[in-house]
Amino acid sequence: MLKGKLVNLRAVEKKDLEEIMKWVNDREVTKYLSAFLYPVSRAEEEKFLERAMSHNDTEKNLIMETKEGDYIGQISLHKIDWKNRNAELGIVIGNKEYWGKGYGTDAIKILLNHAFNQMNLYKVYLRVFDYNQRGVRCYEKCGFIEE
Repeated sequence: MLKGKLVNLRAVEKKDLEEIMKWVNDREVTKYLSAFLYPVSRAEEEKFLERAMSHNDTEKNLIMETKEGDYIGQISLHKIDWKNRNAELGIVIGNKEYWGKGYGTDAIKILLNHAFNQMNLYKVYLRVFDYNQRGVRCYEKCGFIEE
């Protein structure tokens, strides 16, 4: 488990399916996520969880939860390139009660610290829509710069 000030990051588990299904088809939550252009079935999400729980050298998916153990969302490193030492960050806070309160910033800082200091990556990048102002502010606070 990776621990921060507001959240902990832990491995994905089968029990997370119920919490994920609460937001995965909510367009207010997924409108900035290009992977969610169409409705997602329970069977599709079960397959995703199976992949997320299996060992994979190019993708690491983690669950964000409060210090009390409440599910908030997910954060991931995708396209991990060990040769060039970079990866793409992805994050979603599925529980809207936690939007705009610093939980995403804390989660990103935890994962960046792990990526740079434990995984020995040189660069973590992300893609963000310019109209996702809440996301842009969060990423800037975490040290991301526009390329």
